[in-house]
Amino acid sequence: MDKKSRFLKIMKISVLCVVIISFSLLFISVIKVLASTAVVNQQSAISKIPVPVVTWAFASAAGVVAIGSIGAGIAVAYVGSAALGAIGEKPDLFGRALILVALAEGIAIYGVIIAMMILGRLG
Repeated sequence: MDKKSRFLKIMKISVLCVVIISFSLLFISVIKVLASTAVVNQQSAISKIPVPVVTWAFASAAGVVAIGSIGAGIAVAYVGSAALGAIGEKPDLFGRALILVALAEGIAIYGVIIAMMILGRLG
């Protein structure tokens, strides 16, 4: 198997994984919305929390996601360009470079997790 066909196979698998994950998340979010409309008549736990607390919680969650995404974008820009340069000179480093780019993208995931923790404390 030559390097080009191996690369195309890896890219097809990667795109397939991203599509499956995206549709899974979309399906889960639709199910959650449909389940939440059934409970709309009950009093929400958030309505018992003071409005400024809820406002700052949503603002801080949005800020964490924004800063994490910007940081991940900057990290991926530097790591990705260095990885492409390394792959151009030595194609054997594709797997290692892909892992380094994924680690840089993990910064955004940490931001989303912290935002979920902040919003989870609201009730």
